[in-house]
Amino acid sequence: MKKKVTPYKNSSLNKKEQVEQMFDTISGNYDDLNRVISLGADIRWRKKVIKMVASRNPESILDIATGTGDLAIKFATATQANKIIGLDISEGMLNMAKKKISGSGISEKLVFVQGDSEALDFEDNLFDVVTVSFGIRNFEHLEKGLSEIFRVLKKDGLFVILETSVPTKSPFKQGYHFYSGRILPLIGKLFSKDKVAYSYLSESASLFPFGNELNNILRKIGFIEVENKPQTFGVATIYTATK
Repeated sequence: MKKKVTPYKNSSLNKKEQVEQMFDTISGNYDDLNRVISLGADIRWRKKVIKMVASRNPESILDIATGTGDLAIKFATATQANKIIGLDISEGMLNMAKKKISGSGISEKLVFVQGDSEALDFEDNLFDVVTVSFGIRNFEHLEKGLSEIFRVLKKDGLFVILETSVPTKSPFKQGYHFYSGRILPLIGKLFSKDKVAYSYLSESASLFPFGNELNNILRKIGFIEVENKPQTFGVATIYTATK
């Protein structure tokens, strides 16, 4: 990232601790607010990720920065995987995720755990698929987190990232900057308990490396077959890579 962006400018906490605090605060209305902010497009993007993952017929899946568990829950119903772990640093987000599967048969193969993406408590070469959806830009040390993902991914395993990106063509580029810089923070201030959260999410999205820049970082870590697929004029991108 070009400069270090944190949720709370005057906090004595490090970025990891600030991100945990922020998501604990906004967990209650996170899903609904995201639907509004993305105009529902995030649902279509996630469906593409689910299709990619299901085509690999994985037995084990790790969903990092799982949030309220939407993607992990879809994996439980759309794949034959018998071991699915949704990991997140925020206890508040995980509590929302656990409520979604409470009393369902899904909980037999899907578990939600609190953990640090940069220090994964899993053995090497364990998962057939690892995914990160709208969470990788919140890593405090990007390359450290990616190295941990590389470590726990099996040989020939699939790594998928779904993340916001910045359109490069006019007029989408100008429209994106207006929406993310002016409208998104305003929506966050009106409807979120945390008045700065969506300003941080907007700023971090605009500064996070995307496209070929992120591809090159993935290759540096050791990933191969790296590809990026821009979505909806480039406001989001799906990255795939293997080990």
